[in-house]
Amino acid sequence: MTHDTRANRSTSELAFLALAALGVVYGDIGTSPLYALKECFNPLHGLAPTRENVMGVMSLVFWAMNFVVSFKYITFVLKADNRGEGGILALLALVRPQGKPGTRRRAVLVGAGLFGAALLYGDGIITPAISVLGAVEGLTVATNIFEGWVPYLAAAILLVLFLVQRTGTSRVGAVFGPVMVIWFICIALLGLRGLAADPSVLAAINPIHAIRFFRDDGMTGFLILGSVVLVVTGGEALYADMGHFGRRPIRLAWFAVALPALLLNYFGQSAWLLHHPEALHNPFYALVPPRALYPMVAIATAAAVVASQALISGAFSLTQQAVQLGYSPRVTIQHTSARESGQIYIPQVNAALCIGCIALVLGMRSSTALAAAYGIAVTGTMIITTLLFHTVTRERWHWPVAASAALASLFLVVDLGFFGANLVKVESGGWIPLVVAAVIYLLMTTWSAGRRRLWAIVRENTLPFDLFLPDIARRKPPRVPGTAVFLTSEASGAPPVLLHHLKHNKMLHERVVIMSVATTDIPLVPVEERIESEALGEGFYLVKAHYGFMETPDVPLALLQLSQELRNEGKDTATFRTADTSFYLGRETLIVQPKPKAKPGALPRGAAVSGEGIGGLPGMPRWRKKLFALMARNAQSATAFFQLPPNRVVELGAQIQF
Repeated sequence: MTHDTRANRSTSELAFLALAALGVVYGDIGTSPLYALKECFNPLHGLAPTRENVMGVMSLVFWAMNFVVSFKYITFVLKADNRGEGGILALLALVRPQGKPGTRRRAVLVGAGLFGAALLYGDGIITPAISVLGAVEGLTVATNIFEGWVPYLAAAILLVLFLVQRTGTSRVGAVFGPVMVIWFICIALLGLRGLAADPSVLAAINPIHAIRFFRDDGMTGFLILGSVVLVVTGGEALYADMGHFGRRPIRLAWFAVALPALLLNYFGQSAWLLHHPEALHNPFYALVPPRALYPMVAIATAAAVVASQALISGAFSLTQQAVQLGYSPRVTIQHTSARESGQIYIPQVNAALCIGCIALVLGMRSSTALAAAYGIAVTGTMIITTLLFHTVTRERWHWPVAASAALASLFLVVDLGFFGANLVKVESGGWIPLVVAAVIYLLMTTWSAGRRRLWAIVRENTLPFDLFLPDIARRKPPRVPGTAVFLTSEASGAPPVLLHHLKHNKMLHERVVIMSVATTDIPLVPVEERIESEALGEGFYLVKAHYGFMETPDVPLALLQLSQELRNEGKDTATFRTADTSFYLGRETLIVQPKPKAKPGALPRGAAVSGEGIGGLPGMPRWRKKLFALMARNAQSATAFFQLPPNRVVELGAQIQF
């Protein structure tokens, strides 16, 4: 079990972080009262708002929130951090094989973790759409004038939200905490107004009401779980944002503000329904006094924007982690804050989410229609998180088998119940996040498998140093002033780009750095552990730069650090100055060949023979090779990704039979 290094915070700092967590962490779950209870009593379910049904549903809501969020995520899952960072890819990094071939069981776990990450992108498309639509629909409670305009107003709000992303989350996020504080105060007050109508609804805390509900309503009672799950849809986001705040602020914000306010509002809506069954159309806004309706729509819309922003920022972070862990091509990552490395903007992801959200809003046109698609992605990710968490408890924390299995089984019973109830939504829209997840999963596994295959080919064409360096000493090619840095993924010998350079130019720089950039399975690498270097002789240096999966490589800065370390050790008095350094990159053109007919027991040339095994069969189908080649052609250039000065970069082309 890892140690939270931020445990010793002052009271004021803890309070400030808890306030910030209200905006970033609880935006999604905080806006669920807009649509959750309304969907539980959707006329399509045939569930009348009788006292027994209202008490049963409210009991399910109470225990779902406390079991899934308070018990599962807050109490247990938050402890499974990767050096302070959370989220499904951080959890996946804990269970990936470390430098050795993985077992089939581990390969399945890695595949499940990747699919869970892919599901979060589907969630990232639906959440902004349903939150903003649910907020704007409050206008229709006051007047029919906006009836046909709600989808277009919601689409316009979302468009503005995505357009301002390039300015950075620091500016947008400055109002997150205060907006959500106002929101939680408002929904708590509305809940108290509803409770005043019938305080007896508080008896729903007794789980016997939920048990009776299941007994009396049978299959209908089970399927209602597909709507009840809407009240816990922020659990995974809570875990993913742990690295920004730490466990204590997240727990404080939940138990002190978010949970009480949410429960008060749900109890208030339930009490109101008991005496005003006509409020089924929109029980949340039915609690709002007529004079306060328009201000409440404005506050709800602001809160929905906050919830959307949290999912958008999460998608950016998830993509950065996928790139660094080798599951995504290089993308354009723009840092929007000089102080916070985690505040980034990825134009490609932003554009895709924008198109997806607006298409959903204009296509579905109501939060009720979107609710039919919501839940599959969330519950699927919850199941996968439980499986990975179980592996961590056994292999990292060394829990007894019985204790680990008992807790995981308890989680799975609830997770599978919610997932099963949501399966009926597939036909009515639940296929949308599944299709999005399937496409992203295919892309991630194709990229991972293709990279391993490409590395194997590069490895075959790398000349070992014990052969290369003696040859250099014997031939003594001309040396020119300055430094040449050859970037390579395989640092076991002279890479092909160096051999091509020597073959064509017939000279070398006085100092040659063979450099590889390695991504570790931890989020941030300490600066003192960044550089690993070795002097090989003949003016050659072997350098490996280590980065965490939440960091962006900076090769020139790494070279400056290497210079400082060498001078401090007295090994080299010269400096790797960027102005005197040339960076050599290989630009591979992939020539897709038909799958060779391998002899029994033989592997095709360039086949990957190690790794997690996700899509990692020795050969790749021709269509998948073409997909990998297409992804490689559209990846961000290595020059930009490694932050190299463009005027100091030399690219040498090579064709690779892939």
